[in-house]
Amino acid sequence: MASNIKITFIGTGGSWPSPGRSLPAVAIQIDEIVNLFDCGEGSQKQLMKSNISFMSIDNVFLTHFHGDHFLGLLGMVQSMSFNNRSKPLHIYGPKGAIKILSSGLNIGYYRPKFEIRIGELEPDRTYDFVKFRISTMKNDHPVPALSYRIEEPDMNKIDRAKADALGIPSVKLEELRNQGILSFRGSNYTIDQVSAGVRKGRKIVYTGDTRPLESMVEFARGVDVLIHDTSTDSTLEPTVNEFGHTSARQAAEIARKAEVGKFFLFHYSPRYDSVETLIKEAKEVFPETVASKELMEYEIPVKHELQ
Repeated sequence: MASNIKITFIGTGGSWPSPGRSLPAVAIQIDEIVNLFDCGEGSQKQLMKSNISFMSIDNVFLTHFHGDHFLGLLGMVQSMSFNNRSKPLHIYGPKGAIKILSSGLNIGYYRPKFEIRIGELEPDRTYDFVKFRISTMKNDHPVPALSYRIEEPDMNKIDRAKADALGIPSVKLEELRNQGILSFRGSNYTIDQVSAGVRKGRKIVYTGDTRPLESMVEFARGVDVLIHDTSTDSTLEPTVNEFGHTSARQAAEIARKAEVGKFFLFHYSPRYDSVETLIKEAKEVFPETVASKELMEYEIPVKHELQ
């Protein structure tokens, strides 16, 4: 059975919070597994307004260690502890994660009451989380920074007529789909014997902060959703690029070249109360552009075409 994949934009701003916009945080939920990408200041309060409990978060993936992308994690971990969290929390980030987070999470007269597991991820690697894979790419930013691609595994669609003809009961089909082979009543069956074709897994890229990169085109090639740094409009491109960011127009060019399904603007500079100029410039380049907003939800539809 295909997973439910839902994106919730917890905070969409950058640098510092504004009255109408919190700092970067995006929740990507795959069935019961809740992944948080970045955790800017105020994220736990934003989560309380959303349909996601901060207590349900399983994994946190940090793109880098500028304050607007991770300082909300310190308070949220303390709140988890105060609310008697018992399950471990997994936190991942680029080089420096262990040293920075080990210091930050123990600041003040406080020690967490549950296990926190911190891992450093390398660029250009893929990590298996069973229900999904995480691939990384090095960003062009003044400090070590990663983009993340989250990928649902490809899935074989079961032809029930073929399964029935072989005498395989329906209760065994998920085991066969997941394992690729099934031993049942003295016989061995393979997924190819009952497959009606392969449904390609859905993919999401979340960039964090970066200058525009040609390598991002291949990293995001054909993904269902691209969430890219779009700090400013095109008039500020030299300045925004100098500081390690991308304009909405430049990010839309990447979305167009990569042929993504949908492109979400994200990480707006606090100079913008309205992002109408950004959305206009981006849509002129890539029509399937959406301006992310606080607490916006987007459920990625299941792909029905088979290969």
